[in-house]
Amino acid sequence: MSRARAAAVTLAVFTAGFAAGHWLDAGHEAQAQGRGKVFELRTYTSPDGRLNDLVARFRNDTLRIFEKHGMHNVGYWLPSDAPAASNTLVYILAHDSRDAATKSWAAFREDPEWQAVAQRTQANGPIVTKVESLFLEATDFSPLK
Repeated sequence: MSRARAAAVTLAVFTAGFAAGHWLDAGHEAQAQGRGKVFELRTYTSPDGRLNDLVARFRNDTLRIFEKHGMHNVGYWLPSDAPAASNTLVYILAHDSRDAATKSWAAFREDPEWQAVAQRTQANGPIVTKVESLFLEATDFSPLK
């Protein structure tokens, strides 16, 4: 794992814990609806000069479409350290299970609204060059489960 990736993962996990505490304080329920709840850590790398376009797509459209398909937005981060600071978006989604994640992603990809957003936001070329996904299961001592 590269230093930048390790730093991004560490930052995301630390920040997710902090965000979860805030989320829990706000009265949200963080317990799984049943066994099997999983978190998905995703890292997107954008081409030079396209990170703002990627962030705008998430801000304006993607988060809402994720929720529409049962994917729960936990948090989104931009690395502070170079070189990842110029081209990387890191985020965490929560899914009720791995099977639910598979079904949600399939529905998301087939969603006509998402397809229109993807086409519109890539009219001047791709805004993502690499996607990494890592599924995580909460430990028994994790505040966020």
